[in-house]
Amino acid sequence: MSARLLAAAERVAVPWKNGGGVTREIAAGPEGAGMDDFRWRVSLADVGADGPFSSFAGVDRTLTMAEGAGMDLTIGGEHHRVDRPFVPRSFPGDLPTDCRLLGGPVVNLNVMWRRDGGAAPDVVIARGGTAVTVPAGPEVLVVALDGTAEVAGLTLGRHDAALLNAEDAVLRATGRTAVVRLAARAPLAAPADL
Repeated sequence: MSARLLAAAERVAVPWKNGGGVTREIAAGPEGAGMDDFRWRVSLADVGADGPFSSFAGVDRTLTMAEGAGMDLTIGGEHHRVDRPFVPRSFPGDLPTDCRLLGGPVVNLNVMWRRDGGAAPDVVIARGGTAVTVPAGPEVLVVALDGTAEVAGLTLGRHDAALLNAEDAVLRATGRTAVVRLAARAPLAAPADL
């Protein structure tokens, strides 16, 4: 088992591509890739004001609200209310997307991938108080969204992450934890109590 801790305290806040907010990159593939050449990218984004999301040509996104009251998104002219935390929602990253906050700032887990780069990542949110088997495979990312988590011998605080490779691992968490299989072959099975 190969596991690498990606500590939240080491992330740097950088402006969104369009300058409308800030993001903290958790990991990208290939490692060291920038905004124009990533195959996949996972970040935590702070949305502090109403306004447009950045556009990414040829990129799809899965957004999971981790903190805040929610957003009313207009994606390609259609309204989507995002007011339930920890529910992954996918949409094309190149459609014009505008955000209206419902009650103050939010923090989103943002998973992006290039459409021509293979299968879409799988995003599952595990609830605390249950043990979940994280399946073997290359590039599996575990992110503690609230509370703490333990996986592959690592202890994760809030917003810490672990990048895993190789064999299955058991995840134990006190709060909600995202499990993102970035090189997805088949969908992850959600635990029965999710």
